[in-house]
Amino acid sequence: MEDAKFKSGFVALVGRPNVGKSTLMNHLIGQKIAITSRKPQTTRNRIQTVYTCSRGQIIFLDTPGIHKAKNKLGNYMVSAAEGTFSQVDVVLWLVEPSTFIGAGERHIAEQLQKANVPVILVINKIDTVDKEKLEECLGAYRDLMDFSDMMPVSALRSLRLSELTDAIFRYLPYGPKYYDDDTVTDQPQRQIVSEMIREKALRNLEEEIPHGIAVAIDRMKERPGGDIMDIDATIICEKDSHKGMIIGKGGAMLRSIGSQARRDIEQMLEMKVNLQLWVKVKKDWRDSDFMIKNFGYDEKEL
Repeated sequence: MEDAKFKSGFVALVGRPNVGKSTLMNHLIGQKIAITSRKPQTTRNRIQTVYTCSRGQIIFLDTPGIHKAKNKLGNYMVSAAEGTFSQVDVVLWLVEPSTFIGAGERHIAEQLQKANVPVILVINKIDTVDKEKLEECLGAYRDLMDFSDMMPVSALRSLRLSELTDAIFRYLPYGPKYYDDDTVTDQPQRQIVSEMIREKALRNLEEEIPHGIAVAIDRMKERPGGDIMDIDATIICEKDSHKGMIIGKGGAMLRSIGSQARRDIEQMLEMKVNLQLWVKVKKDWRDSDFMIKNFGYDEKEL
């Protein structure tokens, strides 16, 4: 029999690129699932993670940052984010602590006002401003729309995250436990491994390259005895010149990406990993319906 006091529901994290959605989600659930970097368009799919405690269960959907789409992959990402609003119980809208509210934020506000769900404004990165600036920011957003709650936090420093969790539970309905207690994500292991490799590429490469890369897992097989995982993966890029930069002088860049990714993958899988990386050029893959679907971005699945 379900506990009558148990709350559960779906919570979307939305916001413009690079406001800290993935960092916040990782810190709220206490485990790294979503990849993070300072570069925009890091998150390409909605990533579903689960937080369970005695009070209830929160299923977080980390959406791609909402931005002006420039290609078919961009259109997919915006559809993934905006399509989430009507499917959840609560929306967390992450913003930076600034009084400037640009066209991007106003577009998000318009979408949220149509959604008819509780919206908690989360002002992230409060460790970067003083109290007066924070109050000015809160005032500016109060004038923009009515929020169910406003929560200043720092995802990176884990400041006021327990208060944010309390606020989420206030607005969640009573309901069933959707996942087992030990479930932290519905993402397949191969998908998480591919994203971990892409994260290290994002962090190591020049600004213009990361938007044009994807990672395909060609093989992921556990050796007999269960102590080593063999993983073969290919980094896909759009230009021959990018391929050279990804490999680096004498293969140094590719080795660096591989060794950094391997450490994260070993920590997640709790076993040794033998990771082999290759690089291939597929021109204009971000505008190819076939390739976008092949790399796991399918609008039909939204």
